[in-house]
Amino acid sequence: MNQKDFLNGVSNGKKDIIQEIIDSLNDNHIEYCVIGGLAVNAYVEPVVSLDLDIVVIVDGIDKLIESTRDKFKIEKFSHSINLGSKDSDIRIQIQTDERYQDFIKRASIKDIMGYQMNVASLEDVVTGKVWAYSDKQRRGSKRQKDLADIMRIVESFPELKSKLPESIIERIKE
Repeated sequence: MNQKDFLNGVSNGKKDIIQEIIDSLNDNHIEYCVIGGLAVNAYVEPVVSLDLDIVVIVDGIDKLIESTRDKFKIEKFSHSINLGSKDSDIRIQIQTDERYQDFIKRASIKDIMGYQMNVASLEDVVTGKVWAYSDKQRRGSKRQKDLADIMRIVESFPELKSKLPESIIERIKE
C-alpha cells in the first residue's frame, strides 16, 4: 500500500478527490498553494489529516468552481469555499482571506503523502498556523492542533522559534 492508498483508505475514499482537485487546478492553469496541516506534512514527519486547505489565486477561483461543480458539493462562507464529496471524507477548503495570496508566489512543488502539490514555503506555513492559532473564534480543538503543528515545525526547525509571537513561545515551552 502506498501513501495515496493509505490516505484514501483512511478517508473512506471511493474516489481520489485530492488528485481530482490537483488535476483541476493544473489542467486549468490555476495558481495555488497548499497551507494548513497537509502543508506541515511537507516539512516534518507527517500526521494524518482529512483536511486539504488551499489558497487559489483570486482570478482563478471562479474557474476552479466552474470546473469542479459536477464533482463536488460547494459551500461558500465569509473566508472560505468548501468542497466536499460523498465519495470521500476529505474536506477541501479554499481559503479566501486575502492575507494568504502572497503565499502562492513563494510556494514550490513538494511531495505530500504521495501527491505532488504546490506547497506554501515553510515560513508561510508557520505564519498561517500562527494566524489560525491566534483566531479566538476558531474551535479550541482546532487551535490546539494549530499549536501542535507549530510545535512540530519548531522541533525540526528551531531557528523559526524566534519568529513566533511571545505568546506562542510561552505556550510551546509548557
